[in-house]
Amino acid sequence: MTKQESNLSIDRLINLTKSSQFYEAKSFAYELLQKEEIQQNAESLANVNNILGNVYWNLSEYPKALEYYEIALQINEEISDNEGIGRQYGNIGSVYNSLSNYPKALEYYEKALQINEEIGNKDSIAVNIGNIGIVFNKLSDYVKSIEYLSKALQIHEEIGNKNRIAITLGNIGNVYNSLSNYPLALEYFQKSLYQHNENKYKSGIANQLGNIGIIYSILSDYIKALEYYEKAFQINEEIGNQIGISTNLGNIGIVYFKISDFQNALEYYNRALYINERIADKGRIAINLGNIGSVYKSLADYPKALEYLISACSLSKEIGTKKTTKDLLNELSELYEQMGDIDNAFSYYKQCIAVKEDIQSEEAINKSRLFDQRRKIEEDEKARQLKLARFQEQEKILHNILPSKIADRILNQETFISDHFHSVSVLFMDLVGFTSLSSIAPPKQLVYILDAIFQKADDVVEQYGLEKIKTIGDGYLAVANVTSPVEEHQKATALASLQLLETMRDFTVNIPSDLGDTDWIKDMKEIEIRIGIHTGEVVAGIIGKNKYTYDLWGDAVNIASRMESNSEAGRIHISEQFAKSIELNSEFSIIPRGEIFIKGKGTMNTYWLEKMQ
Repeated sequence: MTKQESNLSIDRLINLTKSSQFYEAKSFAYELLQKEEIQQNAESLANVNNILGNVYWNLSEYPKALEYYEIALQINEEISDNEGIGRQYGNIGSVYNSLSNYPKALEYYEKALQINEEIGNKDSIAVNIGNIGIVFNKLSDYVKSIEYLSKALQIHEEIGNKNRIAITLGNIGNVYNSLSNYPLALEYFQKSLYQHNENKYKSGIANQLGNIGIIYSILSDYIKALEYYEKAFQINEEIGNQIGISTNLGNIGIVYFKISDFQNALEYYNRALYINERIADKGRIAINLGNIGSVYKSLADYPKALEYLISACSLSKEIGTKKTTKDLLNELSELYEQMGDIDNAFSYYKQCIAVKEDIQSEEAINKSRLFDQRRKIEEDEKARQLKLARFQEQEKILHNILPSKIADRILNQETFISDHFHSVSVLFMDLVGFTSLSSIAPPKQLVYILDAIFQKADDVVEQYGLEKIKTIGDGYLAVANVTSPVEEHQKATALASLQLLETMRDFTVNIPSDLGDTDWIKDMKEIEIRIGIHTGEVVAGIIGKNKYTYDLWGDAVNIASRMESNSEAGRIHISEQFAKSIELNSEFSIIPRGEIFIKGKGTMNTYWLEKMQ
């Protein structure tokens, strides 16, 4: 089996699981686990075990699901696959959620969340937060549930994950259903349905149609309930979703049972049961056996009622679904009472009470654990918010000291940034007379003046699409067409340089009184700027490990620097190459300066750039 064949086999296994062909998926998964190629490839081995866990989870065989998720987790840990580790923590949390072990569910969802935050997997972060919200719904902490689901929804909206947006809207609808706020539940189910329709995600459409049917069933609007269940059924049948089909059939059976149409109730329960047995879904087999038993109980067909309810109860005990077991024991107690068999009625009643007490005992233990768990979640949430605030502040600082796109590349963990640009325009600006100013101005006031000047320069270069690269003392370097494309970058740089001259001619600075005495200003000479520009190719990149610096290298930078150092106050000195690039533009006047000696380059023809009068 080649690597390509392994991948195709795993894809087939995934598709079998998605289409609820669990028996076939189990057989094929076990077959794959015998393959040497799978055994020798840790990633593939983890995937197959993960899918087996999914199969058993869907079949309500939770101990088996845990077994395979934990195998997958161990493999992911051995190969340091953090994404896989986070996935398995989330899966294990979902198993404990299904088992109503909410402290364990929260513990594993929190572990998953921590891993995904460390690796920056936003989609999975949102899923984990949403899962925590689902647990809080089951714990009847509806405020917390809405809080977490709303956070999840916000992240999904930020990253544009439309399927997850729709799913989360549906989960919020479930919370309002739990609150018996049926208008709001319907509103969110309809929003989710609309989004799933937009995404053309048929499984999601069917799920929300079914949810809407449940609300109408609760409201005793059985005609509408059947209408929505039938629509959901048709879509699930079209896409081959066996679990969806059996759920819809069972729900239709419930409606008919509520209106005492027992023949139709039996028909739909039996159809659901047939699918459950075909896919070996023990949890749903127990539920539908119990539903059929309840119909026969209502029909006073006691032998059949006993047959189905005892089978359902036995299976429910086997798979450990205690709440279902309690309900079935209660049904059996009522059935024997109805039959006049008081001894058996009392026996099953005692068993029902024992299971109920067992559940209550577990809930009490869980509540104790939950107290600590909730406190930990709240502490972790505070720590996350603090960490997020610090990260956002660091992100802001990084964007302030580096070009925006370069900052983003660092934040995306790009470790080596080096780019070649064939054609850019490089502008150097220097403050003339600033050295003499620094000898008379107090330090704080000197820095204030320099900051005010460079802020004005920032505004100008940003206006024309240039990017400030750095300041060096009283020098300023900007470039066009590096981090962001600039059409006619030579023209944009020329316009920016002329605007810089004009801005500095009109520039005045008012030093705040709290920075000290300003009598020295009377001895201050006028601050002027000189500019040098060249166009050509450069290499740009990040240097430094802890204190990042984005810099440019190449002849274009060196020549632009020489243009500036050989310029004059209040003038823009440009190279011949730059002059030729803008000579056809009627906005500029290009005045020959003649040949001058440029250090490191020899004699060069250079020009002055002025605004056309």
